[in-house]
Amino acid sequence: MKFKFIEDLTSDVMFEAYGKNEKELFENSALALFNVICRVKKVKNKKKVKIKVKGEDLKDLMFNWLQELIALVDVKEMFFSKFKILKISENKLEAEVYGEEIKPENGETVVKAISYYKFELEKKKNWKVRVVMDI
Repeated sequence: MKFKFIEDLTSDVMFEAYGKNEKELFENSALALFNVICRVKKVKNKKKVKIKVKGEDLKDLMFNWLQELIALVDVKEMFFSKFKILKISENKLEAEVYGEEIKPENGETVVKAISYYKFELEKKKNWKVRVVMDI
């Protein structure tokens, strides 16, 4: 399982994403985010955007990664459907994201921001992150 949505909030959307390593966790988190923002299956991988993100630690890096992706929707006027982490460490990552220009028919929900409310990142056997999005 890559991610699941959790139904216990009224004005926000919460998901948990999973990964066997940090790369997979970050890619699956982005995929979950964009399953709220747009119809991912209808978004073609026409253009590639390179991203560099920094954070104080891995948890902060995750938060900044998702915030950066939300900002890219507005800045690049694109929806994304494929996410590839090229390099990742405790406090920085480099990624390529693929998508196409926004088409209104592919839009779903406007995500304003990621919230620190119930935000968790942990590693047991595998990695897991819990994210609340302000919509």
